[in-house]
Order: sequence, then structure tokens, then C-alpha cells
Amino acid sequence: MKAKFFSCTGMRAILFSVIFLFSSWPFPSLARETDEEPPLKLNAQSAVLMDGDTGRVLYGKEEELVRPMASTTKIMTCILVLEHGNLDDEVTVSSYAAGQPKVHLGAPAGRRFRVEDLLYSLMLESHNDTAVMLAEYVAGDVKTFANMMNQKAGEIGCEHTWFITPNGLDAKETTEDGTEKFHGTTARDLAAIMSYCTWKSPKSREFLDITGTQNYYFTDLDGKGSYSCVNHNGFLTMMDGVLSGKTGFTGGAGYSYVASMEEGGRRYVIALLGCGWPPHKTYKWSDARALYRYGLDEYHNKELRRPSKLGEIQVEGGIPGDNSIGGKAVLELTAGQGERGQVLTGEEEQVTVAAELPEHVEAPVEKGQVVGKLVYSLGGTTVCMEPIYAAEDVKAIDYSWCLGRVLDMYLHQNSGER
Repeated sequence: MKAKFFSCTGMRAILFSVIFLFSSWPFPSLARETDEEPPLKLNAQSAVLMDGDTGRVLYGKEEELVRPMASTTKIMTCILVLEHGNLDDEVTVSSYAAGQPKVHLGAPAGRRFRVEDLLYSLMLESHNDTAVMLAEYVAGDVKTFANMMNQKAGEIGCEHTWFITPNGLDAKETTEDGTEKFHGTTARDLAAIMSYCTWKSPKSREFLDITGTQNYYFTDLDGKGSYSCVNHNGFLTMMDGVLSGKTGFTGGAGYSYVASMEEGGRRYVIALLGCGWPPHKTYKWSDARALYRYGLDEYHNKELRRPSKLGEIQVEGGIPGDNSIGGKAVLELTAGQGERGQVLTGEEEQVTVAAELPEHVEAPVEKGQVVGKLVYSLGGTTVCMEPIYAAEDVKAIDYSWCLGRVLDMYLHQNSGER
């Protein structure tokens, strides 16, 4: 028994020695893992936190993967109706629109509505039949309206988005070149569309007024029915600074969400795709809070600094500064006409600035003429550009100037002979 006891004790000693060695040994790879900040734990299959001003992705998870987008589609439908329609125009429900599946307004074919009222139906209650009514009002039919949606997406810079329906119902189609497409987008593209709707569209104010409304009541133009709308964007009241948002769900897409927010001059957009399936309806709210808080904690506005000197460039055919034949005309440069901007940066990020200038310019040059640009970059993304101006006039060499220089040379030579 005594021998057995010592055997066990010896084994324990060896075991504790091994544990001690492993715990104290400097394994660099393990140390790095524990030092790194863990990534956000999101439920969404794809997610983005975007700088609303520059479009820079501040945080991404599978942000370039194309997925179905459900009723988040309707932000594009809404902005196109605002840009191409009139709020007081009349819309008549077609039989095709009336046949759309739930969630729907439920108005029969032939009933008439104001465009403005239908926009609240579209964005607050997410009615599928309303989306078709508005698409037919703007473009005549859904297919033509989808073409408008795709064109606008391209203008915004969305390279991986394809619209087939104005309401976001799951859909597939074969294009003219034989390509199979489905109604979908990426989290990055969806965030870019929301940024456009919130701050860049000429109808941004109207968009925010509609999507920020909590309750809305209206009747059709003949007074045959009354309709009440409640905003289902719960995030509007969950955190300060939320401006707008749109929820969505289909069997193929799962829960999706897109929102814009602003705090202390900082603009953020979040987009979530595939953020759970029933019964996990609230996953999108926890993901939205996590992304927004990450943006508030990790990114702050930094003032852009211009270079103290911009240098000079040669002016071809310009009158030299010393007014001499054979001299070179150079142009002094300036920037700063207008306020310097700010950009969202992380704590360790640095903004770089470079002057893009031609090797030379042609005379004449007028003071204030744009001759180049300052490009501010952050993480490989251009975040701001400013023009570079001519700081002075540089006139072109002409016959009168040449004659004057020859006369000066002649007079100088003659005065030397005396």
C-alpha cells in the first residue's frame, strides 16, 4: 500500500509539473489570441456597420455575400416613388396589386388612394400590395419599375444587388443573357442604399419624415375604407439617435433589418441579412444594438488636416515670374476654400493625404482656377477630396509681351554702349 501511495504521489507531481510548464511557457500564438479583442457575436449571417458619410465599412461579417433581402427592399421602392412621383397624385388599385399575398393593405381593385398615404402603408406596415400599386403608378408595371430599381442601385454603387419585385418577396428570374438571378443584395449594398435614402437623395427629408412616423391613419379617396398604420421599426425607440429603418422577413431571407442613425455628427448605417428565423424575431434588435454600440465606442470624428505646403507646378506658355525671356513660369498653389471636414476613425487609424496634380498646366491660368485635388484616404478608402486652386494669375506669352522684351533688350544694349 505504501509503494502504491508513493506511485500516485509521484504521478501527481509529474502532472502538476507539466501543467506548470505549459502555463508558464511563452507560446506567442496563444498569447495573441487572448490579447485580441473578440469579434462581435452576431446572430445575422451577414452584417455591416457603415460610415454613413464615406460608405466605408467599419465592421463587416460576410458583407459581400448575396442573400435575399425581404421587405428591406421597400426602402428603394419608397425613395424612387418620392423622386419620381407626386405625393398628391392618385393611385388606383389594379387587380394584380390586389392579389398580392399578406402582409397587405387588402384594398379591392378599383379603389383609389393618395400616393402619400400609400407610402405610409408601404413603410410602416410593409404592405406588399401597396408596393405593387406604387410601382405601377411610377413605371406602369412591376418589371419596368424593377429596371428602375436596378439602375438606381448601380448609380449608388451597388454591384451585387438585383431587384425583381418592389416588395421583396422571394423571386428568381432568367435575364436576357441567360443568367439566373434571384432577388437579393449584400449587407454592404443594402447599407449603401440606406445611406443614400437618409442623407444623399434630394428626397431624404421626406423619406425620414415617413419612416420616422410612429402611427398614421388614412382613408381611400372615396371614403369607402379606413386604414391604420403602426411603425414596426422597434429600434426607433430602443436607442437614441436612430433616424430610420426597415424590417423584413420571408421564408428564404429570414429576418432582415436596415437602419440609419446619427450621434454627435457621426453617421452610421447598419444592415442585417439572415438574422434568424422564427421564433427568433428579436435577434435583429440585439444585433442592431451591438453594432451601433460598437460604432459609438470605437469610432470618433477626426478633423482632416491639410498639408502646410502644396508646392508649385510649371505653366507652359506662361509669362515668367521675373518677366525675362527664357525664364520659367511657375504657379503657386493653395487649398482650403471652405471648411475642413471630419471623418470617422478608429483609435489607431491615420488619415493620409496626397496631392494629385498634373506635371504642368497651360497658360493662361486665373487665380482660383482648379488645377488638382487633395485626396484623403483611410484604410484604402477615399474618405474626402478637396480641390487645389491656383493662388495667382499667370498670363500667357503673347505678341505684345514678346515685343516689350525685345525693346527692353535693345534699350539695355544701347545704354551700355554710351
